[in-house]
Amino acid sequence: MTIGDHLASLYRLPAYDFPGPRTPAGDLPDPDGVAWRITADVYDADEDWAGAFARFCAAVDTTRVRALIVGAWEEAYDSGPSAVIEALLAARDRFPALRALFLGDMVMEECEISWINQTDVAPLLSGFPSLEEFGVRGGTELRLPALSHGALRKLVVETGGLPAEVVRGIGGSDLPALEHLDLWLGTPDYGGDSEAADLEPILSGARLPRLRHLALRNSEMQDAVAAAVASAPVVARLEVLDLSMGVLTDEGAGALLGGQPLTHLKKLDLHHHYLSKPFEDRVRQTLEPAGVEVDLDRDDAEEDTEDDGTVWRYVAVGE
Repeated sequence: MTIGDHLASLYRLPAYDFPGPRTPAGDLPDPDGVAWRITADVYDADEDWAGAFARFCAAVDTTRVRALIVGAWEEAYDSGPSAVIEALLAARDRFPALRALFLGDMVMEECEISWINQTDVAPLLSGFPSLEEFGVRGGTELRLPALSHGALRKLVVETGGLPAEVVRGIGGSDLPALEHLDLWLGTPDYGGDSEAADLEPILSGARLPRLRHLALRNSEMQDAVAAAVASAPVVARLEVLDLSMGVLTDEGAGALLGGQPLTHLKKLDLHHHYLSKPFEDRVRQTLEPAGVEVDLDRDDAEEDTEDDGTVWRYVAVGE
């Protein structure tokens, strides 16, 4: 599966595409009423992203803007968003109300998720200390070293393969306000070289005192992740645990159910999985009577078996 739809909302605001250079702007919405998506063309762009952003800043009262979505930038398959980040940081004093930022909202027709080139995104978090939500899509060359941010409540990193260096950077960060963490760990084929041990600082919860929603998903090592989560201290304070979109089998589900109780959760999300029907029933019978919402939708999870008996299973989003 690939990503076919742009973000529909950010910071509980509907997404709105700022018109391109050849489209009349017309009547624009209130600056604080939408999440503004600013984009260029990946291929043969008539206008680079910085130019589109400059037009946006001239047309909209940026002092009232609360959410920005960075869409495609030119040649995203070959070039990272350094110029995008420079433009945003140069204009940061013009965005005192900005609380949410997403970098790289591209669909497959623009650039497959594992082709999106990224860079060190920590300067955006340092440069916007009032951000409450930050998201990024694409793992190639992505860097996020350990940092401190006192306002961030939601962090989303969507990749087909998340570098271990980034996992360790997040685990080493001080994020006292963070309530929602969503990491797409991906596969080694696309740069996802982390191991379950790299998650330990996150699973300890020591630097995440307010975490309530933890998603460790889209992972080829989902069984190992589930086994690590089974005894993780952070789980006791969670409301939502999301291990979806990955290669979760009976082995991982058994480890999860054999660990600490999960009946305090509001939701356990395991959609896109490879559980047998008896294990699906076991999960439901263990948790649903306690009032836990359980998502066991298989989605398009399919497996291929070769002539020699080798079984291939796939994460939901890889390319």
